[in-house]
Amino acid sequence: MRILFSLLCLWLLTSTHLCAQESTPVKKDSIPVVKKSASGSSRYDSAMKAHPPRKATIRSAILPGWGQIYNKKYWKLPIVYGALGACGGVFFYNLKNYKDTRFAYRVKYNMQYNQTDSALYSLIRANLKPLDIESLKYYRNSFRRDIDYSVLFFLLLWGLNVVDATVDAHLRSFDVSPDLSFRFKPGYSETARTSGLSLVVKIGK
Repeated sequence: MRILFSLLCLWLLTSTHLCAQESTPVKKDSIPVVKKSASGSSRYDSAMKAHPPRKATIRSAILPGWGQIYNKKYWKLPIVYGALGACGGVFFYNLKNYKDTRFAYRVKYNMQYNQTDSALYSLIRANLKPLDIESLKYYRNSFRRDIDYSVLFFLLLWGLNVVDATVDAHLRSFDVSPDLSFRFKPGYSETARTSGLSLVVKIGK
């Protein structure tokens, strides 16, 4: 849960643009017009064709991190593979313990009720031998439940990886103006109607 929550926060921070407008009112004749090329396509359309988000989506769905490489967000690769690797490690840890406790439970159960499998007692893991049948049953069920959770989290993180690559590819298409600027503006904000520090993104003149 902590891994998933951390990645959700990271995705929201990296994929959301917080912007406040200038305090001066916007006039109708001052609204920038999207310039079109000779072929009739806008800069945005050209950027979308040069870097289509669908490719990032498909690549991330096929192989985690491939979409981030396509978007040139290489710093996200350790996060993607670290999160998925952690889920994979938890899965195999629970799987191994589930098999050991299931084996120990079956052997002890048969020894107690059917008087069989006594020859297999020596194969039980040392730390499981002192446990009674009910304890083994409890641990077996717990490890089985944790296997399901680890698979679920793995799939959710894989899906989050796809969403992140798709959003990044879409946002990349908006950064097409040479006049793009980003700055902090202290003082009163007309948009928020409060004083503080605003994040201002200015596009165009």
